Amino acid sequence: MAELGSKGVTAGKIASNVQKKLTRAQEKVLQKLGKADETKDEQFEQCVQNFNKQLSEGTRLQKDLRTYLASVKAMHEASKKLTECLQEVYEPDWPGRDDTNKIAENNDLLWTDFHQKLVDQALLTMDTYLGQFPDIKSRIAKRGRKLVDYDSARHHFEALQTAKKKDETKIAKAEEELVKAQKVFEEMNIDLQEELPSLWNSRVGFYVNTFQSIAGLEENFHKEMSKLNQNLHDVLLGLDKQYSGNAFPIKAQPRKKTKLFARLRKKMSRYRDSTPAKANKSPSPPPDGSPITSPETKTVNHELEPSTLEAPGASIPKSPSQPAEAAHAGAEAAGSEAAAGAEASKTEGDSGSSSLPAVVVETFPATVNGTVEGGASSERADMPPGFLFKVQAMHDYTATDSDELQLKAGDVVLVIPFENPEEQDEGWLMGVKESDWIQHKELDQCRGVFPENFTERVQ
Repeated sequence: MAELGSKGVTAGKIASNVQKKLTRAQEKVLQKLGKADETKDEQFEQCVQNFNKQLSEGTRLQKDLRTYLASVKAMHEASKKLTECLQEVYEPDWPGRDDTNKIAENNDLLWTDFHQKLVDQALLTMDTYLGQFPDIKSRIAKRGRKLVDYDSARHHFEALQTAKKKDETKIAKAEEELVKAQKVFEEMNIDLQEELPSLWNSRVGFYVNTFQSIAGLEENFHKEMSKLNQNLHDVLLGLDKQYSGNAFPIKAQPRKKTKLFARLRKKMSRYRDSTPAKANKSPSPPPDGSPITSPETKTVNHELEPSTLEAPGASIPKSPSQPAEAAHAGAEAAGSEAAAGAEASKTEGDSGSSSLPAVVVETFPATVNGTVEGGASSERADMPPGFLFKVQAMHDYTATDSDELQLKAGDVVLVIPFENPEEQDEGWLMGVKESDWIQHKELDQCRGVFPENFTERVQ
């Protein structure tokens, strides 16, 4: 007991509180069961509903406002990082460097000021507005308890009055308790009846002031930020004008390093090493030393592009894109036939023939797509085999490999197909510069690949 007394709580007080809780619980049970009437105040209940709605809306607004402020702070940090990046990449010799540094400083100050004013004029006001709700909510709950006490005292007094055996002393005491309970309840009820409607109406002015403050702060912030952005735009415009004459390279699409041309060069090298021996081969002089008549032949130019050489006994290729070996095979067949003719002439001479007729091997003009080269029947006769279309270089391109074309803006390129389509990389074409083709009529040393995005089609 001494310990309870030292804390300002007596055993009698504890017992009284316990008894009140039991009485209230009993009264609520009786009211729910319909065995005891309950004092109702619909107007007050409406005020309580409005209060709960107002508290819910205010709590949500406070939460969203804090989220907004967190977003402003995040934007401040992001803007600060962005301006720091600009300061780092802005080289010292560029015009406007001091201006960009000043703009970055003002940008940081503007964000800081905006955030602080939002805290002072919106968030703190919001906190003050919601600060009054906990106390009122507690008083509403207490009023509810006092209403139960009043109803319990009223029911107890009425029961004593209607009892068969009346005890005036108990009736007097019950009446005294009823008057006391009613007075406590009515005092709290009157205060809340005046306060709750006033609080409900205050929400309009609070919302107006809060959102006006936010809107005004945003308006001023964006107005000042717009000035800084315009200044930065002007500084960068001056930088662009000073360096506008510099060309910025356009990068080609990456390509795989194929060994297409390495294989082609190796194949052509083997062919050139073996061809002269076949072309210059002539019959050996007869053992008896008698002269022989050399067959009259026309020179076959093995350096021509892969075109069809029509000769007796030679198979005629149908496609201009067939390898060069097919054309040379025809030439070799013609040479073999000439050698056979010479041998026949020799045999006739040995049999007593008085004269040896000259054997003439005729060669025919090369054809491209079935058209005699050099003829005027087709415009494509002067184009490389398999010619597809023309493109013109829009930008300079520096070759990075031996199988690539070096291009200058304005160069015209004749596009031809890849011999092996699987070796074509996406975004790259095969071709020969028109000037090289007109001058050399040679593909092996002039053709190459080039990036398609550096050119545009002209034909």
